[in-house]
Amino acid sequence: MPKPYPEEFREDVVRVARNRGPGVTLEQVAADFGVHVMTLSKWMRRTDIDDGMKPGTTRQENAELREARRRIKLLEQENEVLRRAAAYLSQANLPKRIYPLVKELTADGIPVTVTCRVLKLARQPYYRWLSHPVADAVLEEVLRANALFDAHRDDPEFGYRFLADEARGSGAAMADRTAWRICRDNSWWSVFGKRRSTAKKAGPPVHDDLVRRDFTADGPNRLWLADITEHVTGEGKLYLCAIKDVFSKRIVGYSIDTRMKSRLAVAALDSAVARRDDVAGCVLHTDRGSQFRSRKFVQALDRHRIAGSIGRVGAAGDNAAMESFFSLLQKNVLDRRSWATRQELRIAIVTWIERTYHRRRRQASLGRLTPDEFETVMTTPALRAA
Repeated sequence: MPKPYPEEFREDVVRVARNRGPGVTLEQVAADFGVHVMTLSKWMRRTDIDDGMKPGTTRQENAELREARRRIKLLEQENEVLRRAAAYLSQANLPKRIYPLVKELTADGIPVTVTCRVLKLARQPYYRWLSHPVADAVLEEVLRANALFDAHRDDPEFGYRFLADEARGSGAAMADRTAWRICRDNSWWSVFGKRRSTAKKAGPPVHDDLVRRDFTADGPNRLWLADITEHVTGEGKLYLCAIKDVFSKRIVGYSIDTRMKSRLAVAALDSAVARRDDVAGCVLHTDRGSQFRSRKFVQALDRHRIAGSIGRVGAAGDNAAMESFFSLLQKNVLDRRSWATRQELRIAIVTWIERTYHRRRRQASLGRLTPDEFETVMTTPALRAA
C-alpha cells in the first residue's frame, strides 16, 4: 500500500491548482506534481468542504470529535488515579511509597504517563525503581534533593544555606555541606549569585560529522542534506526547510512556515520519510543550527532510524551541496520579483521545486537528466536486484 502524501504537500498542490492560470487544466497541474488527477480532485473537494464552500463534515470537526473522545478518556483515567491514590494514602498502617500504586494502575490499563502527571512524579525514577529496588540511602538522598528543589522553586533567590533551612523545616534532615553538594550537582544557585555570561556560543554538536564534505552516494536514501533559508515578503518572513537526496539531487521533503522553530525541521523530515520507501540507515547531514540540534529533531531521527551528521561551526563548505540548491532557488524564484504575501511566495517555491527543478531542469552532474529521470533510470528493478 503506497504511503499517503504529506499534508503540507497536498495543501501546496491545491493552492497551485486553485491559482492556476487561464488554459491550465487540472490534468496538467497533477502531472507537474506527479499525482493522479482524481487524487487532486479529491483533495480540492475536501479543501472546499473545509473552507465551507461545500456541505460536509470538515477535517477540523472530525479532529475535534476525536480530540473530545480522547480528552474524555483521559479525564476518566485521571479521576481513577486520584480516587485510587486517595484510598491508598488514607491507609495509616501502610508505608506511603507511591511507586507500587503506579505499578498497580499500570496493570489496570492506565498509562504511566497519566499517573505520573496526576501525581506529579517523574517517570525516569519510577522506571529505575521498577528495574532495581531503591536502597534506603538513595531514597533518603532523593527526598533531600526533592525538598531542596521545592525550596529553590519557591524562593529562587535563596542560597544553599537558606535552602537547607527550608528543607529541614519540611522534615528532610541534612547538614549545610550536604545541601551545598546537592545544589552544586544540580546547579541550583541563587539568582543573585555570580553573573553569568550573556555571550552566545555555538551549541554543542549532537552528532559526529559522518560526511566530511564527501557529497557522493551510490544509491537513493543513502545520504540526505538539510538546511533552512528565509525570504522577506510584504507580510513578513517565510522560512523553507528542504531535504536533498545527494544521489539524484532531488528534494525529497520540505516544509514552509512563518516561524523558524524545530517543528519546521521535523515537518520537513516527516515529509521526506513519507515520500520515500526505505530510509532506515540513511545519513542526514545538517549544519549546527539550533533546529537540527533540538530534542524533537533528534527524536524524529531516532524514530525513523536515520543517522544524524552535523558539520563544524562557521564552515559553510561542510554543507556546500545544499547551499548550491538554495542559490538556484534564490536566483530563479526569490530574487525575480518582490512578494507581497507569503502565499504568493509559497506557491512560487513549491511550483518551481516540483515542476521545474524536479521534472524540467537538466543537470550536467546527472548526465543531462532531471532528478526524476535520473532516479527512474538508475533505480530500475534490475539495478535494485543487483
